[in-house]
Amino acid sequence: MKAGLADEKKANAIKKEKHKQRKQQPKGTVQPNETQIRAQQSRAEKADRDRKLNLERQQAAERKAVQAQIRQLVQTNRLDRRGGETAYQFVHDKKIKKIYVDETMLDQLSRGRLAVVYINEAYELVAEGVARKIMDRDPTAVLVLHERQKDDEATDDPYADYEIPDDLMW
Repeated sequence: MKAGLADEKKANAIKKEKHKQRKQQPKGTVQPNETQIRAQQSRAEKADRDRKLNLERQQAAERKAVQAQIRQLVQTNRLDRRGGETAYQFVHDKKIKKIYVDETMLDQLSRGRLAVVYINEAYELVAEGVARKIMDRDPTAVLVLHERQKDDEATDDPYADYEIPDDLMW
């Protein structure tokens, strides 16, 4: 005003305009500046990284739990191979491996009643049912499990010779 660029009316109009702008802004909200925006972005990125890290840790814990379950299944259900004189050969990691079993185990392996499982850097023999449970948890742990043939399943049934009565109620 002293320089003569504006008069009193223009000064009052500018004051009123600024007052209106301040009144129109809701209380407590301040225009976010650059540092606040960057801080929010960094917090969001950190939360995302933490979520991913948590997910990886959970998956690692689940894999570890599955391996422990498989180890327990094998330890409680493995068959003793001592005294085996016949070599049974199979492929593991593109290499031919050999374990020694007796004649009955060899026959059961070929018919699909037994399976070869790789756990704890060793090869173990387990029954077919146990091998299927292991395959549900980790299909790579079971190395050899042949499919049973239809005629082979019938020879296992000890009650095949008995007739089923017509009046049997389930």
